[in-house]
Amino acid sequence: MSSAMLNRLRAVEWIGDWGYAFGHVRSRRVLMREYLRRAAQWTQACSAESEWPFFDVTDHVDPDFRLPPEISLELDEYLGQVPGESLRRTCAGAVRMAELRARRPSVLPDLPDLYEPLVRFYERGGEFFRDNAGFLDLTGVSFRPGTLRGHLGTPRLSTLSEAMLDAVDAEGRISYYAASTGTGPLLRRRDLRDERHDEVFGQGPYWEPTDLLPSSEEEVKEAGWVRLDEIDAAELIGTAVARASRQRG
Repeated sequence: MSSAMLNRLRAVEWIGDWGYAFGHVRSRRVLMREYLRRAAQWTQACSAESEWPFFDVTDHVDPDFRLPPEISLELDEYLGQVPGESLRRTCAGAVRMAELRARRPSVLPDLPDLYEPLVRFYERGGEFFRDNAGFLDLTGVSFRPGTLRGHLGTPRLSTLSEAMLDAVDAEGRISYYAASTGTGPLLRRRDLRDERHDEVFGQGPYWEPTDLLPSSEEEVKEAGWVRLDEIDAAELIGTAVARASRQRG
């Protein structure tokens, strides 16, 4: 319901601990990429191309929809504390979508929840900025959001579990690898200042030291390991986490 979503947003520290946001920079980038993918799908389904990527889609899904008066008042009061127009629009959209989903789910397109990746992004470190060059500053990393059409074909994340997001976050420059055969473990290499850490995502499920990766990139390729995009790696991590959870249950 909308009140539960509003309470989640109230708990966000928009301008909080920089170290906390930086510690979640990799999961926040994954979440932002998943939001942009979903936003492209919703935009296309609702013919709202001119508003992508940060917008309130409920006006396009059901133009006559209105929040209950008491929730509408609380939302308006809260939005006065939110920094940035893009943040305010998406927060309003998240609250309104929660209410619309509860009251009239039949009017919604058969698509994954639009705002959940972005709300989790906010919960893991607060605000983002858009600079004059078109980049998104996620606190600790910047990237260009690309185009609506480009995100329609990008890989999806089937889970946004906290365990998966925590497993994505780590210090250093990270590269992910998997066997070219499509089978076998997920590996990552973390270069942290003058140290190198090679790790495998084990049955824990958590990262463990490994000696499976040769030292040079050329030798890595010759050994049959291929680099993975961080979204593909996050999807494999999420699958492993879910499998481990089922086995424990």
